[in-house]
Amino acid sequence: MSTVPPDDGGNQPPTPPPPPPTGPPPASSPPPPASSPPPVPTAPPAPPAYGQQPGGYGYQQTPRTNGLAIASLVLGIAQIFLCIIGGILALVFGYISRRQIDESGGTQGGRGMAIAGIILGWIGIGLGIAYIVVIIIAVIVSDDSSSRSAVIQHALSAA
Repeated sequence: MSTVPPDDGGNQPPTPPPPPPTGPPPASSPPPPASSPPPVPTAPPAPPAYGQQPGGYGYQQTPRTNGLAIASLVLGIAQIFLCIIGGILALVFGYISRRQIDESGGTQGGRGMAIAGIILGWIGIGLGIAYIVVIIIAVIVSDDSSSRSAVIQHALSAA
């Protein structure tokens, strides 16, 4: 008996493959136990509460900003109104906070603010010294005592 269909000149379409057998699974796979319940899908974890950061593997906490670095920057900006005293305090707080940040091992931030406070402090001290020198030169150059007192009074009222 031949399994090849007879050749009728291409008028007949090819026969489709036989369908897969239906019925019980093969004996090689064990049937599931009848007493166990079907698996229940688990719900995804709840999102964190408002304002909280999600924790977990790989989460790194951001370093806290050093308070003295903030004070240094604020005093460096405010020295316009505080004269040389604001510049001196900006320098002191800036150098202390920069040292604390370097020794913290990455747990404190604000190094840029500390450096900005130091720079503004030095600029303020330099401008304050220049202002004092200009006043001294103006007092020396004035030729009579009444104009000297007027220059001094004007300089003190401007500061």
